[in-house]
Formats: sequence, structure tokens, C-alpha cells
Amino acid sequence: MDSARLDQFVDGLWDEQIVPQLVDYIRIPNKSPMFDTDWVKHGYMDQAVRLMESWARAQPIEGLQVEVVQLEGRTPLIYLEIPASGAETGEDCVLLYGHLDKQPEMTGWDDDLGPWTPVIKGDKLYGRGGADDGYAIFGSLAAVMALQAQGLPHARCVVLIEACEESGSYDLPAYVDHLAERIGKPSLVVCLDSGCGNYEQLWCTTSLRGLAGGNLTVKVLSEGVHSGDASGVVPSSFRLLRQLLSRLEDEDTGRIVIEDLHVEIPAERLEQAAKVAEVLGDEVFTKFPFLPGMSPMNPERTELVLNRTWRPALSVTGVDGMPPLASAGNVLRPHTAVKLSLRLPPTLDGKRAGEILKEVLLRDPPNGAKVELTLEKSSSGWNAPAQAPWLSAAIEAASQATFGKPAMYMGEGGSIPFMGMLGEKFPGAQFMITGVLGPHSNAHGPNEFLHIPMGKRVTACVSHVIHAHHAASVAGLTTGVAAAASTQERGEHGCC
Repeated sequence: MDSARLDQFVDGLWDEQIVPQLVDYIRIPNKSPMFDTDWVKHGYMDQAVRLMESWARAQPIEGLQVEVVQLEGRTPLIYLEIPASGAETGEDCVLLYGHLDKQPEMTGWDDDLGPWTPVIKGDKLYGRGGADDGYAIFGSLAAVMALQAQGLPHARCVVLIEACEESGSYDLPAYVDHLAERIGKPSLVVCLDSGCGNYEQLWCTTSLRGLAGGNLTVKVLSEGVHSGDASGVVPSSFRLLRQLLSRLEDEDTGRIVIEDLHVEIPAERLEQAAKVAEVLGDEVFTKFPFLPGMSPMNPERTELVLNRTWRPALSVTGVDGMPPLASAGNVLRPHTAVKLSLRLPPTLDGKRAGEILKEVLLRDPPNGAKVELTLEKSSSGWNAPAQAPWLSAAIEAASQATFGKPAMYMGEGGSIPFMGMLGEKFPGAQFMITGVLGPHSNAHGPNEFLHIPMGKRVTACVSHVIHAHHAASVAGLTTGVAAAASTQERGEHGCC
């Protein structure tokens, strides 16, 4: 492989085609179904699918199959298949994954930016969804095209782009089952929906947290009443809700107090967290837009990395039952409701966590209040199987060739439901989970951006790894070893 030539090809394709396509994609408000219940009527999801489908069909990839699959009552899925360059890899294949649905607008964007307003400033493309995860289909095909441009071999490649990841990927299992024969049994899964600690080297994700959450409501009255008349007699719904949350979380430290929601952190992950803390230094926390004078939850960098990746954590991401400040009168409100987002350790069973959440919050309602918890998500996380030597070598070589620096490994605090499902369906597969969501990229929030040079380099790294996978497949290194390693990892660490 001529690495310089590969980089030049990828750079050109990004500049000439991919960035303009992403600019058009950002303009489409194709919010995930959880955030747009009328998504079918609005047609934005179909618009995003057509944009990506049209681009894919126009690419000069011999034998490329492009199909939009839509099962009844489900979000669409883009299925792409590229035949192997030769017969030597047999039925072995690489599965590449991404999604095209987006998070909602969120407030707080700078005056010259907006969720559906693509703006390029220097190396950054601002707008919702470019980095999470609109670039995935373009980067996946570009990685294969870069190999073909040099006549380099690769195994069969399958690309899946789903449309409800931000809603928990509830449609994806049905599609994986529906397409099982066509997908086959991949020995390598590449996911381009993750993060990076900096923009200076390749970062691979070793674990993902699960998620349990939904709407918690505390009702005390059938209607609002004069606060001067009722306060001191009628318990405040806000105070009772706060009391319930204290059953889960220590309000002074933020630690989750239910021990059954914690797990033992594997020794390898502890070592990786310490290395990440050493490499990133204060950027472990300075990547977030802290206000002046604010400090992180723990002064120890390694503990912050572990808090973010292997420990449960509670966030309140929405509230209802409270009028805006401008129209808030002297009224004791009848109810308070909040949306809870409880991040779970990677090896904790999501269904069990949801049961614990309901048991803790619904038992013995304070003052006999009407307490309701509607679970919207209860999904397990993911802990990567032991990495095969060929993949470790390939990832390191890719990072050195593309960035001139070693690859790094760390867990991520978010969830990608697809990973746990794939781990169960393909226990022999190896995983390369990577992405472009680095410092200040602010996925899901205001001023979200895609770091364009990082997108190019991640694409080049994926190309290197797909090429190395071919060599490993021909040598018989992609079968058997991975399955044994995966079984060992699950046995030692309880990985689901």
C-alpha cells in the first residue's frame, strides 16, 4: 500500500464530494422517531435516505449493490454490499455500520450557527448530524474505494445505515434478522459512530455504557392552588421528586448509591483508563464548556475517565409541569415530571437495571403521592471481546501511517445498542469501533461540529484495517481465534 497515495485519494474525495454531501445532509431535519413522532408524514427521513442512496449509486465501485430496505411499520435501512476483490477470502466479510437519524435541535447555538444550518469554519463543519453520524456511509465507501484505486484486495464488505439509532435502535434487530443470509457471518465489524480523545491519533472504543431511562412523574393535586394557602399543608411535588431521586443518587457527590447498579471494573480497563488520563491530561474535562470557576466531579483524571465509562451516572434531561419563569405565578403546582437518563456500566444487564430503577422509585411513595415511571429505554452496554493480534497490529499500523502516533483505546460514556446485539449474533467477530466525536464537537448539543481532517484520517485508517483484514482472512487468522477470545472475555468479565 502506498499510504501517501491513499491519503491523497481520501482527501480529494472528502473535499470534492463528501463535504458537499454532508452540507446538504445537515440541512435536513431528519430527527429520530423518538423526537418526531410524525416522521413519516414530514418526509425528512426519506429525504436523507434519498440523498445518501443517490450518492452511493453514483460511485464507481464494481458490483456495488445499493438497496433501501423498509419493513412494514419500521424506519428505513440502507443496505450496501461490495463483492470481494477475489475468491480467496471465501464467505468472510467486513460489516460497516452507521446511522442517519439525528438528535433534536437543542437550544444555545451561536448566533451564526444552527442545527439545520451547515457552516464551515476552518476545519470544522457545524450542524446537527454531520459527525453523528452522517459521515459514516461516505467514509465507509471511501475506505473501500481508496483500496480499489490502488488495486488492493479486500474481502466482501456490507454496509448498514439505520434510521433509529438515536431512539435506541429498536428496528435494527428486525433488519439484521431479515437480512441475515445476505449479511453472512462477518469476522470484522467496523462502527463509525463513536468518539475520540483528541484529533491527533486513532481512538478505538473498548466499551460502551448501557442506558435505562424514562419519565418520572410525581402528582399531588388534581389542579394547581394558591401557594400561600397550600404551602406547609400540601407537599411540594418538586420536593417529593427530589426525595425520590436521592434514593438513587448522592446529591453531594453524584455517586449512584444503589450498589446493584455498579460492577467490578476489569483490570485491563483500569489500565487503559490510566493511560488515557496520562495522554489527555486536563483535556479529560476541559473538552467540556465549563463556566469560569466550575470544577469537575473529581480532581483525579483517571477517576473521571472511569466515571464516564464504567460507572453509573444519572442525568435529568427534561422537565415538565413547570411554567416558564415569565409566567410562573404564586401557585403550588399539581405535578412535576422529569426525564431520567441513567447511564449503566457496560457489563450490567439493561433489563435488570430498568427493574431496579422501577423498584427503587415506585416503592413507598412519600406522603402517598401518585408516582409514575414510564421506562423508554432499558438497554445493556457492551464490552469488547479480547482483540486478536492481527487486528491490534493493523490498528496500530493504521494510526502510525495516518497520524504518525500510536493508537489509543478507551471506553465511551454513550450507548450504541447495535454493538451489544452484534456481539450476541456474531460471537466470533472482532470489532473496530471508532469515530470523530472529539473535544468540543458537542454531539447532541448546540454548536455540534464535524472535524473534517479527523473524518479524512479515520476513513484512511479504516481503509488500512480492511486491507489488513484481507491478509488475515487469507491466512486463516479471522476465524476460530476471535470466537475463542470472545468466549474467554465474556467468561472473565461477564460481557453480555
